[in-house]
Amino acid sequence: MELKLEQGDYVPDGAGGFEALDGAQALLARVLFRLTARRGQFPFLPEMGSRLYLLGRERPSAREALALQYVTEALAQEEGLAVTDAVLTQDGSGRAALRAELEWRGMPLAVQVELTV
Repeated sequence: MELKLEQGDYVPDGAGGFEALDGAQALLARVLFRLTARRGQFPFLPEMGSRLYLLGRERPSAREALALQYVTEALAQEEGLAVTDAVLTQDGSGRAALRAELEWRGMPLAVQVELTV
């Protein structure tokens, strides 16, 4: 069970607690956390997070392949989760959107994160 986060804050449930997520919703919350946290940022959890923040240092032609590699690496510890694709769309202003296609227990899932490249 995961607690629901919105803009960095836990969401109250109206009864003195916080909204809880389970199943696919909890998985997607963990996925978003793993993709947006910088790998190496947590000293006691060196495998937590992704290296997506490094994409801006790479040639534009290599970014999509690296994005798939970084997403797969970041989500490797999630049991039963497979990364099927990662699509990076970039605009000319240095902003990019990464859409990761996933499969969990036979169910297709997708998440999107905004990046600076």
